[in-house]
Amino acid sequence: MGTNELERRRWNDEQWTEVWPKRERMTDTVTPILLDAAAPAPGERVLDVGCGGGRTSLAAAALVGPDGAVVGADISTPLVALARERAARAGCANVTFHAVDMQTDTVDGGPFDVAISQFGVMFFDEPATAFANIRSQLRSEGRLAFVCWQAAERNPWFFAPALAAFLPPPPPPPPGKSPTGPFALADIEQTSAMLRAAGFERIGAITHEATVEVPPDAVVDEGQLVFMGIADERIDEAAAAVSRYMQQFAAGPTALRLPLAYQVFTATRG
Repeated sequence: MGTNELERRRWNDEQWTEVWPKRERMTDTVTPILLDAAAPAPGERVLDVGCGGGRTSLAAAALVGPDGAVVGADISTPLVALARERAARAGCANVTFHAVDMQTDTVDGGPFDVAISQFGVMFFDEPATAFANIRSQLRSEGRLAFVCWQAAERNPWFFAPALAAFLPPPPPPPPGKSPTGPFALADIEQTSAMLRAAGFERIGAITHEATVEVPPDAVVDEGQLVFMGIADERIDEAAAAVSRYMQQFAAGPTALRLPLAYQVFTATRG
Protein backbone atom coordinates (compact mmCIF):
# COMPACT_ATOMS: atom_id res chain seq x y z
CA MET A 1 0.00 0.00 0.00
CA GLY A 2 1.33 3.45 -0.90
CA THR A 3 1.83 6.39 1.40
CA ASN A 4 -1.44 7.51 2.99
CA GLU A 5 -3.39 5.73 0.25
CA LEU A 6 -6.62 5.35 2.22
CA GLU A 7 -6.61 8.96 3.44
CA ARG A 8 -5.69 10.19 -0.04
CA ARG A 9 -8.80 8.51 -1.43
CA ARG A 10 -10.96 9.71 1.45
CA TRP A 11 -9.99 13.38 1.29
CA ASN A 12 -10.09 13.64 -2.49
CA ASP A 13 -13.76 12.71 -2.67
CA GLU A 14 -15.62 15.73 -4.05
CA GLN A 15 -18.22 15.18 -1.35
CA TRP A 16 -15.86 16.79 1.17
CA THR A 17 -15.78 20.09 -0.68
CA GLU A 18 -19.56 20.26 -0.48
CA VAL A 19 -19.84 19.48 3.23
CA TRP A 20 -16.63 21.08 4.51
CA PRO A 21 -18.08 24.54 5.29
CA LYS A 22 -20.68 22.82 7.49
CA ARG A 23 -17.96 21.04 9.47
CA GLU A 24 -16.03 24.28 9.98
CA ARG A 25 -18.90 25.67 12.04
CA MET A 26 -17.91 23.21 14.75
CA THR A 27 -14.11 23.30 14.51
CA ASP A 28 -13.45 27.00 13.91
CA THR A 29 -13.99 27.64 17.61
CA VAL A 30 -10.42 26.47 18.30
CA THR A 31 -8.66 28.73 15.78
CA PRO A 32 -7.91 31.63 18.17
CA ILE A 33 -6.49 29.19 20.74
CA LEU A 34 -4.27 27.50 18.16
CA LEU A 35 -2.95 30.81 16.84
CA ASP A 36 -2.34 32.05 20.36
CA ALA A 37 -0.22 28.95 21.03
CA ALA A 38 1.66 29.27 17.73
CA ALA A 39 2.10 33.05 18.10
CA PRO A 40 2.89 33.86 14.45
CA ALA A 41 4.52 37.29 14.35
CA PRO A 42 4.67 39.93 11.60
CA GLY A 43 7.12 38.89 8.91
CA GLU A 44 7.20 35.20 9.82
CA ARG A 45 6.67 32.26 7.47
CA VAL A 46 3.96 29.82 8.48
CA LEU A 47 3.23 26.29 7.24
CA ASP A 48 -0.39 25.18 7.78
CA VAL A 49 -0.47 21.37 7.70
CA GLY A 50 -3.79 19.86 6.65
CA CYS A 51 -5.15 23.31 5.88
CA GLY A 52 -8.51 22.10 4.57
CA GLY A 53 -10.52 25.00 3.20
CA GLY A 54 -7.88 27.50 4.28
CA ARG A 55 -9.69 29.48 6.95
CA THR A 56 -6.93 28.99 9.52
CA SER A 57 -4.32 29.86 6.91
CA LEU A 58 -6.11 33.12 6.15
CA ALA A 59 -6.31 33.96 9.85
CA ALA A 60 -2.57 33.33 10.20
CA ALA A 61 -1.88 35.44 7.10
CA ALA A 62 -3.53 38.41 8.81
CA LEU A 63 -1.16 38.01 11.76
CA VAL A 64 2.10 37.75 9.79
CA GLY A 65 1.12 40.68 7.56
CA PRO A 66 2.38 41.61 4.11
CA ASP A 67 6.02 40.98 5.03
CA GLY A 68 5.20 37.43 6.12
CA ALA A 69 3.84 34.45 4.22
CA VAL A 70 1.61 31.45 4.85
CA VAL A 71 1.70 28.19 2.90
CA GLY A 72 -1.30 25.91 3.29
CA ALA A 73 -0.73 22.22 2.52
CA ASP A 74 -3.36 19.52 2.24
CA ILE A 75 -3.69 16.09 0.66
CA SER A 76 -7.14 17.04 -0.69
CA THR A 77 -7.13 18.66 -4.12
CA PRO A 78 -10.80 19.74 -3.82
CA LEU A 79 -10.23 21.42 -0.45
CA VAL A 80 -7.10 23.16 -1.72
CA ALA A 81 -9.19 24.52 -4.60
CA LEU A 82 -11.73 25.81 -2.07
CA ALA A 83 -8.93 27.44 -0.06
CA ARG A 84 -7.58 29.18 -3.17
CA GLU A 85 -11.04 30.48 -4.02
CA ARG A 86 -11.42 31.92 -0.53
CA ALA A 87 -8.00 33.58 -0.64
CA ALA A 88 -8.80 35.12 -4.01
CA ARG A 89 -12.14 36.47 -2.77
CA ALA A 90 -10.42 37.93 0.30
CA GLY A 91 -7.67 39.52 -1.78
CA CYS A 92 -5.09 37.83 0.43
CA ALA A 93 -1.77 37.98 -1.40
CA ASN A 94 0.53 36.52 1.25
CA VAL A 95 -0.95 33.01 1.33
CA THR A 96 -0.56 30.13 -1.13
CA PHE A 97 -1.94 26.60 -1.13
CA HIS A 98 -0.51 23.30 -2.34
CA ALA A 99 -2.08 19.86 -2.78
CA VAL A 100 0.66 17.70 -1.22
CA ASP A 101 1.10 14.92 1.32
CA MET A 102 2.97 16.40 4.27
CA GLN A 103 3.92 12.91 5.38
CA THR A 104 6.57 12.86 2.66
CA ASP A 105 6.45 15.99 0.48
CA THR A 106 8.40 19.23 0.69
CA VAL A 107 6.66 22.52 -0.05
CA ASP A 108 8.11 25.72 -1.43
CA GLY A 109 8.48 28.69 0.90
CA GLY A 110 10.57 27.21 3.69
CA PRO A 111 12.31 27.04 5.97
CA PHE A 112 9.33 28.06 8.07
CA ASP A 113 9.31 29.85 11.40
CA VAL A 114 6.25 27.96 12.61
CA ALA A 115 4.09 25.02 11.53
CA ILE A 116 0.47 24.89 12.61
CA SER A 117 -2.36 22.41 12.17
CA GLN A 118 -6.02 22.52 13.14
CA PHE A 119 -7.23 18.92 13.35
CA GLY A 120 -5.04 18.03 10.37
CA VAL A 121 -2.27 15.80 11.73
CA MET A 122 -4.35 12.83 12.91
CA PHE A 123 -4.58 11.31 9.43
CA PHE A 124 -0.98 10.23 8.76
CA ASP A 125 -0.57 6.47 8.45
CA GLU A 126 3.13 6.91 9.33
CA PRO A 127 2.95 9.74 11.87
CA ALA A 128 6.57 9.51 13.02
CA THR A 129 7.69 9.94 9.41
CA ALA A 130 5.28 12.83 8.97
CA PHE A 131 6.42 14.76 12.02
CA ALA A 132 10.06 14.27 11.06
CA ASN A 133 9.23 15.64 7.60
CA ILE A 134 7.45 18.66 9.08
CA ARG A 135 10.40 19.28 11.40
CA SER A 136 12.81 19.19 8.45
CA GLN A 137 10.97 22.15 6.91
CA LEU A 138 11.30 24.36 9.99
CA ARG A 139 14.24 26.66 10.66
CA SER A 140 16.43 26.06 13.69
CA GLU A 141 14.31 26.79 16.78
CA GLY A 142 11.23 26.79 14.58
CA ARG A 143 7.94 26.15 16.36
CA LEU A 144 5.16 23.59 16.00
CA ALA A 145 1.62 24.01 17.32
CA PHE A 146 -1.31 21.77 16.52
CA VAL A 147 -4.79 20.94 17.78
CA CYS A 148 -6.08 17.38 17.98
CA TRP A 149 -8.99 15.74 19.75
CA GLN A 150 -8.84 14.19 23.18
CA ALA A 151 -10.13 10.61 23.44
CA ALA A 152 -13.43 9.62 21.85
CA GLU A 153 -15.08 9.05 25.23
CA ARG A 154 -14.38 12.71 26.01
CA ASN A 155 -16.13 13.70 22.76
CA PRO A 156 -19.57 12.07 22.88
CA TRP A 157 -20.70 14.14 19.87
CA PHE A 158 -18.78 11.63 17.75
CA PHE A 159 -21.68 9.56 16.46
CA ALA A 160 -19.84 6.35 15.52
CA PRO A 161 -21.57 4.31 18.28
CA ALA A 162 -24.89 4.92 16.55
CA LEU A 163 -23.56 3.30 13.38
CA ALA A 164 -22.10 0.15 14.92
CA ALA A 165 -24.93 -1.94 13.48
CA PHE A 166 -24.47 -0.51 9.99
CA LEU A 167 -20.71 -0.61 9.44
CA PRO A 168 -18.15 -3.34 10.07
CA PRO A 169 -15.30 -2.47 12.44
CA PRO A 170 -12.33 -0.96 10.60
CA PRO A 171 -9.66 -3.44 9.58
CA PRO A 172 -6.29 -3.29 11.33
CA PRO A 173 -3.72 -1.14 9.53
CA PRO A 174 -1.25 -2.90 7.22
CA PRO A 175 2.19 -3.76 8.60
CA GLY A 176 4.24 -0.65 9.24
CA LYS A 177 1.21 1.63 9.24
CA SER A 178 -0.63 3.30 12.13
CA PRO A 179 -4.38 3.73 12.66
CA THR A 180 -5.67 7.06 11.38
CA GLY A 181 -8.72 9.05 12.38
CA PRO A 182 -9.91 11.87 14.60
CA PHE A 183 -8.60 10.36 17.84
CA ALA A 184 -5.30 8.92 16.62
CA LEU A 185 -3.23 11.39 18.68
CA ALA A 186 -5.43 11.47 21.79
CA ASP A 187 -2.84 9.88 24.09
CA ILE A 188 -0.64 12.75 25.26
CA GLU A 189 2.26 10.55 26.39
CA GLN A 190 2.37 8.56 23.15
CA THR A 191 2.10 11.64 20.98
CA SER A 192 4.78 13.45 22.99
CA ALA A 193 7.09 10.45 22.60
CA MET A 194 6.45 10.46 18.86
CA LEU A 195 7.36 14.14 18.65
CA ARG A 196 10.55 13.54 20.62
CA ALA A 197 11.48 10.67 18.29
CA ALA A 198 10.95 13.02 15.34
CA GLY A 199 13.47 15.45 16.82
CA PHE A 200 11.27 17.98 18.56
CA GLU A 201 12.11 19.48 21.94
CA ARG A 202 10.30 21.45 24.66
CA ILE A 203 7.09 19.54 24.01
CA GLY A 204 3.97 20.65 25.81
CA ALA A 205 0.27 19.78 25.72
CA ILE A 206 -2.65 21.68 27.21
CA THR A 207 -6.14 20.21 27.32
CA HIS A 208 -9.19 22.34 26.61
CA GLU A 209 -12.94 21.93 26.81
CA ALA A 210 -15.52 24.04 25.02
CA THR A 211 -19.20 24.00 24.16
CA VAL A 212 -20.43 25.03 20.73
CA GLU A 213 -23.93 25.47 19.39
CA VAL A 214 -24.30 24.44 15.75
CA PRO A 215 -26.93 23.16 13.32
CA PRO A 216 -27.24 19.36 13.22
CA ASP A 217 -25.66 19.09 9.78
CA ALA A 218 -22.43 20.60 11.14
CA VAL A 219 -21.73 17.11 12.49
CA VAL A 220 -23.39 14.66 10.12
CA ASP A 221 -25.74 14.57 7.15
CA GLU A 222 -26.93 11.97 4.66
CA GLY A 223 -24.08 12.69 2.28
CA GLN A 224 -21.57 11.85 4.98
CA LEU A 225 -23.31 8.57 5.73
CA VAL A 226 -23.01 7.61 2.07
CA PHE A 227 -19.37 8.66 2.13
CA MET A 228 -18.73 6.49 5.20
CA GLY A 229 -19.98 3.43 3.34
CA ILE A 230 -23.54 2.95 4.57
CA ALA A 231 -25.41 0.85 2.02
CA ASP A 232 -28.02 2.78 0.05
CA GLU A 233 -30.84 0.58 1.27
CA ARG A 234 -29.92 1.32 4.90
CA ILE A 235 -29.33 5.07 4.68
CA ASP A 236 -32.73 6.02 6.10
CA GLU A 237 -32.37 3.55 8.96
CA ALA A 238 -28.84 4.74 9.75
CA ALA A 239 -29.86 8.41 9.58
CA ALA A 240 -32.65 7.75 12.05
CA ALA A 241 -30.24 6.00 14.43
CA VAL A 242 -27.83 8.94 14.28
CA SER A 243 -30.68 11.40 14.80
CA ARG A 244 -31.81 9.55 17.92
CA TYR A 245 -28.25 9.48 19.22
CA MET A 246 -27.72 13.21 18.64
CA GLN A 247 -30.95 14.14 20.45
CA GLN A 248 -28.99 14.10 23.70
CA PHE A 249 -27.36 17.34 22.50
CA ALA A 250 -30.53 19.08 21.30
CA ALA A 251 -30.64 22.79 22.06
CA GLY A 252 -33.94 23.48 20.33
CA PRO A 253 -35.43 22.25 17.07
CA THR A 254 -32.58 23.46 14.84
CA ALA A 255 -29.46 23.40 16.99
CA LEU A 256 -27.14 21.07 18.87
CA ARG A 257 -25.05 22.06 21.90
CA LEU A 258 -21.88 19.99 21.72
CA PRO A 259 -19.16 19.47 24.34
CA LEU A 260 -15.74 19.45 22.66
CA ALA A 261 -12.59 18.12 24.31
CA TYR A 262 -9.36 18.84 22.46
CA GLN A 263 -5.71 19.52 23.20
CA VAL A 264 -3.02 21.82 21.87
CA PHE A 265 0.50 20.49 21.43
CA THR A 266 3.50 22.78 21.13
CA ALA A 267 7.12 21.90 20.39
CA THR A 268 10.33 23.38 19.05
CA ARG A 269 12.85 22.19 16.52
CA GLY A 270 16.24 21.94 18.22
